[in-house]
Amino acid sequence: MMRPKMDVVHMVQVFVFWTICLIGLTAGEYAAGKFGILMPKVRPYRPELYLCTPVKVDYTRDYYIVGFQPNASMNVAHHMLMYGCEYPGSSQPVWNCGEMAKKENDEEETASPCRPGGQSQIIYAWARDAPALTLPDGVGFKVGNDSPVKYIVLQVHYATVDKFKDGSTDDSGVFLHYTTQPMFKRAGVLLMATNGEIGPMKTEHMETACEITEDKTMYPFAYRTHTHSLGKVVAGYKVRRDENGKDNWIQLGKRDPLTPQMFYPIENNGTIVRGDFVAARCTMTSNRTRTTYIGSTNEDEMCNFYMMYYTNGEEPLEMKYCGSRGPPGYYWSNPEAGVNNIPDIEASTL
Repeated sequence: MMRPKMDVVHMVQVFVFWTICLIGLTAGEYAAGKFGILMPKVRPYRPELYLCTPVKVDYTRDYYIVGFQPNASMNVAHHMLMYGCEYPGSSQPVWNCGEMAKKENDEEETASPCRPGGQSQIIYAWARDAPALTLPDGVGFKVGNDSPVKYIVLQVHYATVDKFKDGSTDDSGVFLHYTTQPMFKRAGVLLMATNGEIGPMKTEHMETACEITEDKTMYPFAYRTHTHSLGKVVAGYKVRRDENGKDNWIQLGKRDPLTPQMFYPIENNGTIVRGDFVAARCTMTSNRTRTTYIGSTNEDEMCNFYMMYYTNGEEPLEMKYCGSRGPPGYYWSNPEAGVNNIPDIEASTL
């Protein structure tokens, strides 16, 4: 079965509509709007497919995304990510953008969501029928104008394609709520994730920890966890060292990752500053007789903790990702992790 392609005329209409929506707002006006970034009636052609579609932002002005309204069902889409890109990963209107993307034939283009070498960031993630997200008052993701975000790229993971065997198509995606009113609090997302493997019939801790080295103050306000089927508990922390060299672990959030994978309010408010660490652990339990590796399919696993935060009057951190090689080579207890006083039981139980 050949991969369906988006009609080029439709692509032009999407770009023109987005530009008209935004340029039509007069300067200085408090204006709000909603715009849908949706898959353009695609028909996924094989299981475990990742598809991306882009929208070009009018970058002659500043715009602020203040809410996300998903248009998707977990029966169709395994999960969705929205990327803010300086350049999209492809010039095509729809392309295969899976992490493990491989060409099935010479006609199929595969590329990452954002072009390598350009700036990129995750601005939203959804799975398991999570509801809409509204950012706190005064907080927004800045796009356009002098922001590095010139394109917004929607990525949808189709774990199964049974619903499309009858010729049905899909328009999963997200409606963005935006405003032209300047937002003093600039939103950002920091993703904590690991590589690694889970042995057969084993409970494993997949962990990562990173020091904040930028001279900026973060105010975390929401978190989201993500694993596939083996995840039992995902926990995220701010780690701050006292004058005696002892680490204090302040829980940002902890959840069963098989509940709706929405952004939940941070559990302990406060700031994260230079010299603090951020850390995450995924407790995985496997009843499989084989080794499970980190990867993009349902047969693989993922260990992700997303921290959404804002900064006051300055750009979010250049640091977008905190990762480790994971087990069996990396744990919080390793000297290279740089942390101590580990809350071992608390981080692994609900």
